[in-house]
Amino acid sequence: MLETPLHAHAQALHAYSHAAAPIRTARGAEYEVIARITHRLRDAARKGKRGYPELVAALSDNRRLWTTLAADVGQAGNGLPDDLRARIFYLAEFTEKHSRLVLRGKARVTPLLEINVAILRGLGSRPHP
Repeated sequence: MLETPLHAHAQALHAYSHAAAPIRTARGAEYEVIARITHRLRDAARKGKRGYPELVAALSDNRRLWTTLAADVGQAGNGLPDDLRARIFYLAEFTEKHSRLVLRGKARVTPLLEINVAILRGLGSRPHP
């Protein structure tokens, strides 16, 4: 049986009208990852001593995030301006050192939260899905 053009058109509309997931930009994906980690850090810190295991996990993920960002800005093909690349690399180093202090109870998580929130503001300044 041959399909009529109208039937084929209806099938195409049906197939493409129900996307399983919206298409995200890299910027949008970065925003989501940083926001999720920031929320976890904040929630764990608010719990105090009983939230320490969650804080350890969130700090680990935050350190991994910043290590990834540092590696990315260190690539020769990275399109960000040199000054911004240098600042991101510095923030990654700061995050690593400060996280160790937080884990030892010698510093608060607040500066790490402030850094992440500033990055989220920058990422959110342009539209992202």
